[in-house]
Amino acid sequence: MEHDEIRVDRQSLELYCQRIFQQLGVSEENAATASKVLVAADAWGIPSHGTGRLWRYVNGLKSGQILSGAPFDIIAETPSSLVINANGAMGAPVSVKAMEMIIEKAKANGSAFGCVRDSNHFGIAGYYAKMALRENMIGIAMTNTAALGVPTFGRQVMYGTNPLAFAAPADKEEAFVLDMSTTVVTRGKVEVYERLEKELPAGWAVEKTGKPARDARSMLDDMQNRVGGGILPLGGMGKELGGHKGFGLAVMVDILTGVLCGASFGQQVYDTAESSARVSHFFGAIDISRFRDPGDFRRDMDRMLGEIRQSPPAEGEEQVYYAGLPEMERERENDRLGIPLLKKTYDSICGIGREWGIRFSQER
Repeated sequence: MEHDEIRVDRQSLELYCQRIFQQLGVSEENAATASKVLVAADAWGIPSHGTGRLWRYVNGLKSGQILSGAPFDIIAETPSSLVINANGAMGAPVSVKAMEMIIEKAKANGSAFGCVRDSNHFGIAGYYAKMALRENMIGIAMTNTAALGVPTFGRQVMYGTNPLAFAAPADKEEAFVLDMSTTVVTRGKVEVYERLEKELPAGWAVEKTGKPARDARSMLDDMQNRVGGGILPLGGMGKELGGHKGFGLAVMVDILTGVLCGASFGQQVYDTAESSARVSHFFGAIDISRFRDPGDFRRDMDRMLGEIRQSPPAEGEEQVYYAGLPEMERERENDRLGIPLLKKTYDSICGIGREWGIRFSQER
């Protein structure tokens, strides 16, 4: 059955994606980084941003939307700020380098923030926010995306799913890692439903008339062709459940990632049938030691997160989870048992490799 899952070894999957990227002209270092970020999404249980997107990366590299050897330029810099022009490079490698630079600036100055413009899909935002944790820092990451979201009371896409991530360290508890889109779901989640041939839940999206959309394939086509319809803002339709708040968050991300560094935003950002749009990112790091002792902060985080985790669950539920805990539990399980891939995804990535004579080590 094409909906069955196949478990694969994490390192083997990373190496396989890396070899494909290198065949397309990406340097060994950048290919390894991009592969780690891509596979991390599957490991965390976020298949919407995992290797199911490999074909989009490959198509982007083949079409020139993603430039395999593009060097990035620093176009503005102060001791606590940074603006990088990625010049169309792969999103993950330039984002890792940008976050590393911002963390170093935060070590010296207490906090630092930066933008990357003219980049490409960077994977899961939480990957970059978590980079700050090992330095006793709070991490922030966000990106704009192709216009896929409809504003409150609207029916035409005007902004992206615009995810944002926030990570704060704890001591014995898992870190708090909030990684969320500012729309009800991401396009990747709609694509997962299309691969599974499942009907979209009511409240995820509207079709071109503004009525609830249920067919994933036609929904994706309508968004691609920009004929109307799109994903609803976080909170859903109208204002009763806070849809206007999700809409406001999405615009905030566009301001920080696009307007602030003179990059594209809103409807200026759009995908093609072959690859994803050029996008821009925003990163930040805050040194906890400039506010209080990091050990005391971590212990207070333990107390807060532990109280949340141990609070009484609703009837029929086993546990209350805080942001980041389910993903880290899945990562431990998937590292032990293997990364779960839908058979359709597995067949797709194996087919991509065969184009260059690369065989996945677990391919049957």
